[in-house]
Amino acid sequence: MTAQPNQQAPSRLGTLTAPLARMTGRDVHEAHRVATPLELLMDLAFVVAFGIAGEQFAHLIAEGHVVAGMGGFAFAMFGIVWAWINFSWFASAFDTDDWVYRLTTMVQMIGVVIFALGLPDMFHSMDAGEHLDTRVIIAGYVVMRVAMLAQWLRVALTEPAYRATAITYVITIAVAQAGWVVVAWLDLSLGASLAASAVLIVVEMLGPYLSETRQTGTPWHAHHIAERYGLLVIITLGEGVIGTVAAVGTAVGEAGWNFEAVAVVVAGIGLTFGLWWIYFATDFGGLLHARRNGSFGWGYGHLLLFPPLAAVGAGLHVAAYVLAHEAHIGMGTAVASVAGPVGAFMVVGYLLGTVLTHRLDAPHLGLVGAAVLVCVASVLLARSGLSMGGALLVTTLAPWVVVLGIELRGRSEASAGEALINTPTAG
Repeated sequence: MTAQPNQQAPSRLGTLTAPLARMTGRDVHEAHRVATPLELLMDLAFVVAFGIAGEQFAHLIAEGHVVAGMGGFAFAMFGIVWAWINFSWFASAFDTDDWVYRLTTMVQMIGVVIFALGLPDMFHSMDAGEHLDTRVIIAGYVVMRVAMLAQWLRVALTEPAYRATAITYVITIAVAQAGWVVVAWLDLSLGASLAASAVLIVVEMLGPYLSETRQTGTPWHAHHIAERYGLLVIITLGEGVIGTVAAVGTAVGEAGWNFEAVAVVVAGIGLTFGLWWIYFATDFGGLLHARRNGSFGWGYGHLLLFPPLAAVGAGLHVAAYVLAHEAHIGMGTAVASVAGPVGAFMVVGYLLGTVLTHRLDAPHLGLVGAAVLVCVASVLLARSGLSMGGALLVTTLAPWVVVLGIELRGRSEASAGEALINTPTAG
């Protein structure tokens, strides 16, 4: 994802009678570049998909079908996050905001909604274990990706500097979508479907790799991309708040306000706030601007960050099922459905930071290790008889271990970050 920073921002055309803008690429140094209202509207569709995926995941976990729940959730999250990532990087580089661009984005939103509506069938088939029912989600996914293909075709037709890059994207997207259609049409067994999906995921990922590393990289804007990712992190964290409300509402409805209800409130909001604090403690915009050659690993590495972040909210939904006596799992599994994603988020978040800083921060790694141990301890305590509310309070301490370390080391860390961002030789 490297590019020559010499492109000018296109004119902003908003009427049907105006000539369409050429997709020449946005200026990578454009001042005051922020997320557009259209991008924020697009994110709302992904909120729906996150919510349905989390709800289905929580239901299967509460039923004790852990493997099916995790498999379905991983499959769903790849489709959702991959589509969002590709839309966001394209928009950062080529957003013209004319009427064709807007209508194409609307088509992508329709695809996201279709994808979301097909998730219950996919999770149910994953649980049944005979075949994977992906017909509806593939239909939605193909709609999203074909709309993206149309955008790349427009780049290829209007901008010679990025024609080879755009054509590479078009070919890989087209091949992958043809493959997805075949998978849906054949109605394969579960194992065959997963194997075919793994191959097609590799094809999907080859597109950006070949386009951005073997051709002219697209002119994305570092601070705009960092803001876009940060906004999706906030949206995903919102699932944690929703999960907290669901859990507490159930607890209060069953037995009124008691320790368990209060503990879940503190745990849900404490975890949400702590994870937010950790992510936004790093100036990713400045680091991306200085180290553009680290963008590929950082950007697509979020495929491993958003699933655990969304799973925290789903885990709190599991807690709601337990409090309502509608679950068939023990306290240890219920707490693990929250503690596991929390630990995974902090490990992946640390690794993403090293991609941009190009160094291993031993003290920070120690903090992450300590936080993971806290997560493990909370599960063991739940298995030993501690109430779910009490164990979740222990889990809540995990991100705050890292937060405390960040703040105590804040002055030296800020200086180190500024040094990295201002390094003249940074890639």
